[in-house]
Parts: sequence; C-alpha cells; structure tokens
Amino acid sequence: MADSEENILDEEESSAEVEMGFLDHLEELRWRIIYSLLGIVVGTIFAWIFIDFFIDHVLLVPAKVAGFKLQNLRPFGQLFLYFQVAMIIGFIISLPNVVYHVWKFIAPALKHTEKKYVKWIVIFTTFCFLCGVVFAYFLMLPLTLKFAAGFGSHDIANNFSIDEYFSIIISVILGAGLVFELPMLSFFLSKLGILTAGFMRKYRRHAIVVIMFLAAILSPGTDPVSQVLLAIPLVFLYEVSILVAKFSQKKS
Repeated sequence: MADSEENILDEEESSAEVEMGFLDHLEELRWRIIYSLLGIVVGTIFAWIFIDFFIDHVLLVPAKVAGFKLQNLRPFGQLFLYFQVAMIIGFIISLPNVVYHVWKFIAPALKHTEKKYVKWIVIFTTFCFLCGVVFAYFLMLPLTLKFAAGFGSHDIANNFSIDEYFSIIISVILGAGLVFELPMLSFFLSKLGILTAGFMRKYRRHAIVVIMFLAAILSPGTDPVSQVLLAIPLVFLYEVSILVAKFSQKKS
C-alpha cells in the first residue's frame, strides 16, 4: 500500500515536471543562483568583519610555525588580498546554503522517497568539505611549508611573497576540501548508474596503487612518512565511497 502511494506521488511529480517548461527551469535556476550569491555575500561580509582574526590568527599561523617571513611587494597588495580572503571564507561559510539551493534545483528530478534525504545530503556534503579543510590546515600545510622553508642552500633566505603564500594556502585548502567530496561523487555516479559498489571492490587494489602514486606526487615532502600520511585519508575515503555507493544502490 505504501509503495503504491509513493508510486502515485512520483507519477504526479513527473507530470508536474512535464508541465514545467524550459523557461520555467531557467527562471528557477536564476533564482537559485541569486539565493546562492546572496549567501556568499552575507558570508563575505561576516568574514570581512572578522578579517583581522582570520588573517592574523588562522591563515598566518602556518607561516609563523614554519619560521619564515612574508613580504608584500605591491601597492595596496594587502588590501586586495584581504578582499580575496574574505570572499573565499565567505564561500566556505555559505557552502551549506549553496549546496542546498543546488539540490533544490535538481529536486524535481528526484523521486519522492529521495527528496527526504536532501537535508542529510547537504549536511554530509558540508561535513566532507570541512573535513578536507581541517586535514589540509593541520597536516598538509605544515608539511608543505616546512619543506618549502627548509629546501635549498642555507646561504639563501627563503622569504616568500604574500601573494604566493596565500596562493598555496588557498589552493591546498580548497583542493583538499574538493578531494574529500569523493563519497558524494560516488553517490551521484551511483544514482546515475555509472558506478557500482561491486566495481569499486573489484578494482580496490588498482585504486590503492593509484592513490599511493598520487600521494607520492602530491606529497610536499620526499620522505615516505608524509606520503603515507596523505595516502591514508584517500584510502579511507575510497572505502567510505564503496559504502555510499552500496547504500545508494539499495535506495534506488
């Protein structure tokens, strides 16, 4: 009885989708983009209010720990840098809002039984991204900056441009956040029927070899310890992705 009611709801929603024209979809997309941008603006304003704290007590801490000095080589360089950092932090703060509106836009294509998971998907997506940010800040960045500060001749002072420093900081943090979205990517591909848990289990050994190879390339240090430290979370994410794919297939 419950299954028949859910099928009826799905059929009603499908017919509603047919009635929704192309221009209506564009209008819906426009408003979702506007809502997302408004969230980023609000997050950026919040970040700008506390920009001194984010700069001095968060982003500059890895440089202080590594023990090298930063230099600003452009007029108004710090001003533009502060704006850039505020926008990036604003995006990170507003990430749940952005993910929510992305899912609200694709919600008409979901089944009635799948829509109730949207809230948890938003939470899980945000959690994965923040885990990547934390991992990058407390593990990857110290290794990267320690290697950069200690490499080369002792007769050459390793003083870095503030632009280059923040470029490394931002790229590593955002890159790690995106890599930690691997379970969510597995969820999407499983829903589309492109990826299965059985396929991922079958090629687990191949995936581990690829992960170790990537860890060797992306590792900031040359020692095997840092490479293993980078490979461990990637292997863990792969195993989590298998579980996510299995769960997704059951719910399809």
